[in-house]
Amino acid sequence: MAAINRQSSSEQAVNETIYASKHAEVLPQPLFQGSGLRAARFHAGKAARRRFPRSCLAHCELPSRDVIALLDASNEGRLAELIPIRYGRMAANPFGFYRGAAALMAFDLAQLPRSDIMVQLTGDAHLANFGLFASPERRVLFGPNDFDETLAGPFEWDVRRLATSFVVAARERGFSSSVQKDVVRRCCSTFRHRMDAFRKMDVLDVWYYQLTADSMLATADSSKERRMERAVVTRARTRTSHTEIGHATTMIDGHLRIRDEPPLVYHYPISNRREAALFDTTVRHFIADFRDTLPDERRALFDRYELVDVAIRVVGVGSVGTRCWLALFMADGKYPLFLQIKEARASVLERYLPPSRYANHGQRVATGQRLLQSASDIFLGWSTSQLNGIDFYVRQLRDMKGSFNVSVFDEQDLSEYATLCGKALAHAMAKAGDPALIAGYLGSSEAFDEGIARFAVAYADRNERDWQVLKSAIKAGRIRAMHE
Repeated sequence: MAAINRQSSSEQAVNETIYASKHAEVLPQPLFQGSGLRAARFHAGKAARRRFPRSCLAHCELPSRDVIALLDASNEGRLAELIPIRYGRMAANPFGFYRGAAALMAFDLAQLPRSDIMVQLTGDAHLANFGLFASPERRVLFGPNDFDETLAGPFEWDVRRLATSFVVAARERGFSSSVQKDVVRRCCSTFRHRMDAFRKMDVLDVWYYQLTADSMLATADSSKERRMERAVVTRARTRTSHTEIGHATTMIDGHLRIRDEPPLVYHYPISNRREAALFDTTVRHFIADFRDTLPDERRALFDRYELVDVAIRVVGVGSVGTRCWLALFMADGKYPLFLQIKEARASVLERYLPPSRYANHGQRVATGQRLLQSASDIFLGWSTSQLNGIDFYVRQLRDMKGSFNVSVFDEQDLSEYATLCGKALAHAMAKAGDPALIAGYLGSSEAFDEGIARFAVAYADRNERDWQVLKSAIKAGRIRAMHE
């Protein structure tokens, strides 16, 4: 009986800790912890373990909820005709579902205990939202590349989303449960060690740090890894507006136009001249407003281009149904520039965290990207459509973008990729936040790695159950899905 009582007391203490951590007031903190000595901030991070023990990171006991209702709510404001494409992509497999269910996971994370260590989050840090991109100096870099959901929040939310994505991907490849956990542990261990290194560095050196393609190749685990990475880097270097124009455009009545590829790329249906004139005027007003968000020197560069054509483009799983335009510009009649004009909605995290301080969500996305990436697109900007009041952000299309095909990874490949993502996420948070504070919380033991690994496995189970719910709803006719 005494043993039972001792066990009950222990469980009660854990539950009280979780409850207190979950319901404790999370005080707004500046994203840059400039005041106080670095050692003091490091010890403040260690002290945060008392309020939110690292063992709490494993906690994944979540209440039931209506999966379809939450997904439907996340469709609010999307283009209705594109929603079936979104559901079709999510129904394809558990990873496709996970990519489209950021709003669902945000709801779940909000039910769990959380730290009070706030940082600028990417907001949707799954492994497919990391990849290669170009710096203004035309260097190929690796890091996070999707910031639609960026917002200030508890640092572990991004880590949990990234870690779970590795478990989901490992299961897609048929890897064992031990491999799933090992991959997550390697990601977390890398994140923890890199954060400790960043907290010891000069703050300018952290800001200037870049995870380059060359450094990726130099640290690859094997010659096979180097060959695979070199192939992806080589392809990325060839992806520019010059190469895009060859397959993305066509000549119509002597005019260069973006090629229609319905249902993924198509032109806005304009039935009469008056409507066409209104659309043209609206687009040109938008471009002029976007231009004003560029620095003066880049505005001078942008002014050398002339708008040639605009088409609608359907984008990735999580963004399907949001408004996205592909704009083609030309300089001197022969030098192309493709810009992506993408709708910026409120972050899925804003229902559960303090809202963005930016009135324009395009500015929220662009600022978050500049904070978190080691270098950002020279044409990154934002504006609001005068036609419908919707916020957009603008960036180049596929400018030296590259991604790894995780669906063909073996165990070693996935583990190596987990290392890359762990490094990249650590740098993003160290650049945007306070590496000393985060490193103090993470510590030198494997407690953080183990807690996140246990959570990731448990949440991957929940993701699979939610995926089955979606498939059942499609089969029952509650939801219409279009399979491409």
